[in-house]
Amino acid sequence: MHVSASTISLTVADVDASRDFFRTHLGYEVAMAQDGFASLTREGAAVDIVLLRKGTEVLPAEQRDREAGGLILALTVTGLAAEEARLRAAGAPITMPLREEPWGERLFQMTDPNGVVVQLVEWAVPGTGTDGSEGTAMQVITPSADDVTVSPNATMTGLASPSRGSAELSTWTVLMEADATGPEHSISREQVWTVTVGALEVTCDGRTEKVQAGQSLVLPPDLVRRIHAPERAEAHVSMRSDGVASVPGTEGTRELPWAR
Repeated sequence: MHVSASTISLTVADVDASRDFFRTHLGYEVAMAQDGFASLTREGAAVDIVLLRKGTEVLPAEQRDREAGGLILALTVTGLAAEEARLRAAGAPITMPLREEPWGERLFQMTDPNGVVVQLVEWAVPGTGTDGSEGTAMQVITPSADDVTVSPNATMTGLASPSRGSAELSTWTVLMEADATGPEHSISREQVWTVTVGALEVTCDGRTEKVQAGQSLVLPPDLVRRIHAPERAEAHVSMRSDGVASVPGTEGTRELPWAR
C-alpha cells in the first residue's frame, strides 16, 4: 500500500468556528468549502483536515449525530516553546500548558471552539559529546528578554523550566528594589529561595525571617507568605515546575509565567 496523503475528518457542530481556529492559529488554508463543509490544507507534513457539520446527510445515518471527541490531533513541530509563547500571546485557548514527559516528549494542548484537542509536540533528542559521540541531553540555558516578567514589586527572569529545557524543575531570579513588598500569596509546591544580593524579610505562617545574601530559605507549600525587601535584593528561586499560586480572598490559581 502506498499512502500519498493523510486526512482526518472531524464532525463538529460549528464548521466555521473550527475552520477559523485552524486558519488563525495553525496556518491552515481553505482548499475547498461549501455550506457545512470545509477542506483545510497546510504546507509541509501536516495532516489535511476535513470539517463536516453534525447532521449532514453526506454521512451515513449512523454517523450523522456523532461529534469529534476522545481524540487528539497531534502535530510535531520544531521550536515548541516559541510556538507556545506565540499562541499564548495571540490569545489561543491553551488548555494544557507546556510540559515534558519522562520519555522525552514535550507538548502542550489547545482546544478549539468545538472541543477538538490539538496537541503540539516536540521530541527531545540526545545531545552530542565533545568527541562527537552521542551523550545525554545536557543543555546550557541563556535567558533572553522574552524570559523577563516585570511586576509592580519585582522583576523575575526565567532560567530553567519546561519551556526552556528542564523536565521537572523551574528556576528563576527575583530582583526587588529597596522597600518593595510583594502581595500575600501561597504556592502549591515547596520553594527554595537563595539570596544572592542584599536581604529579604519573609513572613510565613505568622513568623518573619530575615534572609541575608548567601543564605537559603525553604518555603513549604500552601502556606501564605509575603516577601519584603528592606534593601535592594536579588534571589535565586527553585521549585517543581507544576507549582501554581493562590491569592487569599480570590478564587482559582495562577500560573507563574517565568516558571512555565
